[in-house]
Amino acid sequence: MIAAQPFSPIRSRCRVSVIIKAYNEERRIEQALRSSLAAVAEVGGEVILADGHSTDNTVAIASTLPVRIVRLLDGAERSCGIGPQLGFQHSFGEYVYVMDADMQLQPGFLRAALDYLDAHPQVAGVGGRIVEMNLHCMEYRERALRNAAHLAPGEVDRLDGGGLYRRGAVEQAGWLSDRNLHAYEEFDLAVRLRAAGWKLVRIPVDAVSHYGHDAPPYQLLLRRWRSKYVCGLGELLRGAAGRPHWWLVWRDLRELKLYVAVVAWWLVLLSSPAWPLPALARALAVLAVGLLPFAAIAAKKRSVTRAVYSVASWNLHAAGMVRGLFRPRTAPNLRIAVAVQHGQGLAANVPSLAPARSPAHDAPVFASTELPEHATSTVSD
Repeated sequence: MIAAQPFSPIRSRCRVSVIIKAYNEERRIEQALRSSLAAVAEVGGEVILADGHSTDNTVAIASTLPVRIVRLLDGAERSCGIGPQLGFQHSFGEYVYVMDADMQLQPGFLRAALDYLDAHPQVAGVGGRIVEMNLHCMEYRERALRNAAHLAPGEVDRLDGGGLYRRGAVEQAGWLSDRNLHAYEEFDLAVRLRAAGWKLVRIPVDAVSHYGHDAPPYQLLLRRWRSKYVCGLGELLRGAAGRPHWWLVWRDLRELKLYVAVVAWWLVLLSSPAWPLPALARALAVLAVGLLPFAAIAAKKRSVTRAVYSVASWNLHAAGMVRGLFRPRTAPNLRIAVAVQHGQGLAANVPSLAPARSPAHDAPVFASTELPEHATSTVSD
């Protein structure tokens, strides 16, 4: 592993930056911000709302609290990847934690994660347990079953649901979050870090409570198509092409192999009407090919409802993968145009909440009237 550059004193302004990415989250944002403020009060740090140009009261609610608000100027640029990166570009923490606005940060996690990172210099990021609060939704039940392995404590290949990262490791990997990605931004960071020799670990401590979006499953799928969320895998593949972490993407994403198989199924299904068979046999072959995945999943899951939903979801995500492969890219490290404002109790020229000193980290704290510049490398597609 190539050692990351030490965190320079001029930028050592606080211990932890908690970045909350949000878009139209007026229902949950206050709880997310208050839980984060309480968490950083234990270790010293700041809370940043990275807002994706919300059109509801998200920003107004946040402005009543002592947080920094960085709001995306162009709503057309909105993506899952752009939020963490715009927050990172305006953060001052030696460590960075990213979470969604429908989460609440749990007391004690940041302290436990910092202690682990202090004791394990080869680890770039630490996650904790994700407490799902919305398991009545079919989508979140299926996700919990799919992701059980990398949500378990121990060394993991990604930190889905949030993690506490060393800034030095992130800067070595190039950027926190690829602005081009509409999904898989946490996995993308993970493979870039691992390709550079870093490790990721999940500790047996509750990190966040996750509430999710309460919507019917098929409505949620439609929303993901409209928001381009389903394009994330294709965008990830395009961004990884020719780079050191490319093979990790292919090796570690089980759903990638699944969606490639779905595309192959499409090709077989489309070609089956032209098979050199008698008309009746050909019609039966087309029907058999079309029904095969439904029958196989219904037998495996012992549920026709789950089988139909799974196959519908696979088809939508496979189509999104193909769509994402052809989307144009912007250099991930370019500065993002934002409007910056400060909530009540946080002075405009003070970069963070007054941090409490940590016994394990006695670096000096500085104030600055300038926002930090963290984009350091050039990337071309």
